[in-house]
Amino acid sequence: MKHNFASIGKNCMISDKAVFYHPERIHIGDNVRIDDFCILSAGIGGIEIGSFIHIACYAYMVGAAKITLKDYSSFSGRCAIYSSTDDFSGAHLINPMVPSEYLGVRSAPVTLEKHAVVGTGATLMIGVTVGEGAAVGAMSFVKKSIPAFEIWAGQPAVKVADRKRGLLDLEKAHQLSLRRENDLSPHDRFVEAIREYP
Repeated sequence: MKHNFASIGKNCMISDKAVFYHPERIHIGDNVRIDDFCILSAGIGGIEIGSFIHIACYAYMVGAAKITLKDYSSFSGRCAIYSSTDDFSGAHLINPMVPSEYLGVRSAPVTLEKHAVVGTGATLMIGVTVGEGAAVGAMSFVKKSIPAFEIWAGQPAVKVADRKRGLLDLEKAHQLSLRRENDLSPHDRFVEAIREYP
């Protein structure tokens, strides 16, 4: 299925059961997997997805402001990102079928930094940044930004622990192996494959 994304990299696996609104505002890097029943609705700010990212089934991203998932981040099943929200105070009408002059919609970018991971069923609200290497526990409601390498959970989410940094060394090793692989000639790749064959 062709989606007319603004850009898309190599080795991407995108389910034909995923739905994309305004795909011309969606940038996708290399080695990205987007599973069944995901809905990505890009507002005026667009959606930018880096490389080596998995977006699991039933994930939902919507809003006018930009949504960014940086390299090696992960977004589990049934998670949601909202970069816009209605005013529920009663001072304005709500829902997209009402003319904009009657609404009190607020929008702010939402970002998952490198190596950030969001557990199943979590919700991220407007203006949230999940810092580098930070983790969000399952079923959490996140309305504040999370510092790098912290683990937050709960409703609302609060810090519960620090996260280990070993993944940074693994990223370096992975990047080195990719560079080495790219430097090999086709013949050398064939020889390497033969050596690895049992």
